[in-house]
Amino acid sequence: MEVDKVETQNQQQKHKQVHLFYCLESEELARKVAGHSDLITLQSINWRNFDDGFPNLFINNAEDLRGQHVAFLACFSSPGVIFEQLSVIYALPRLFAASFTLVLPFFPTGSFERMEEEGDVATAFTMARILSNIPISRGGPTSLVIYDIHALQERFYFGDQVLPLFVTGIPLLKQRLHQLPESDKIAVAFPDDGAWKRFHKLLDHFPMVREGDERIVRIKEGNPAGYHVVIVDDLVQSGGTLVECQKVLAAHGAAKVSAYVTHGVFPKRSWERFTHKNEGMEDAFAYFWITDSCPHTVKAIANKRPFEVLSLAGSIADALQI
Repeated sequence: MEVDKVETQNQQQKHKQVHLFYCLESEELARKVAGHSDLITLQSINWRNFDDGFPNLFINNAEDLRGQHVAFLACFSSPGVIFEQLSVIYALPRLFAASFTLVLPFFPTGSFERMEEEGDVATAFTMARILSNIPISRGGPTSLVIYDIHALQERFYFGDQVLPLFVTGIPLLKQRLHQLPESDKIAVAFPDDGAWKRFHKLLDHFPMVREGDERIVRIKEGNPAGYHVVIVDDLVQSGGTLVECQKVLAAHGAAKVSAYVTHGVFPKRSWERFTHKNEGMEDAFAYFWITDSCPHTVKAIANKRPFEVLSLAGSIADALQI
């Protein structure tokens, strides 16, 4: 009986009851996350503005958070929403929370990490510094969950006051590929050396095609002939490189071409060039998989071929138990 009691206590210690807050844009994803686990309880924030436009915010049930594990699901989709979310992010750990986790699926300034000439501002470093100064909770530094950050070296931009956890959406892609008919005839292509370095070890059981410099798309290694080739990258903006990759792969005999990116950014509705209603793109991409890290895009491409959303909800629920 004593052994059973100890085992029960150990099981309880392994699982955390998490109070999950979220920004307005991430409400749908937050509800999916909570649906994956009885250990996650959704909490709410009143997102209001004063007459001058500045945030007027209120964290509901704040006193109930004392000694509890707290998380916030953020979405920095535009500069205009970052300040109000940071205000909440800085406030939550101060409510005597046992621990605090920030889930930021898409790190938006990740592609602005380099200085090519004096005067360039590496805003990825700026954002990392802001997040590194989140107040510590009673349990210690904030845990920061980010999916497929654009450049791996950006992990070194964060200070010691946060514990970054870098996760990937590739397992969702692998699961989906195994569900496809003729899954044994799938090959993976990378649009540049950066994508290959990031993802090839996670997909090494698939035949691979490496393409050359993104400015001159060409086959660098591998043969796509007869395969359903899936182009894999971390994010897409205008999509121009993916379109050029598809043309080269099709010209070299690929039976089908699809694409996967973790973050479908698509500024200025650039996703429209990939829809099957767009002339010349009817058969270009069999599938275009994205995750729900960018909520605006998910809403825009709903029920539009060839897009299909692979949700991060289950992965986020698991990350909140770490």
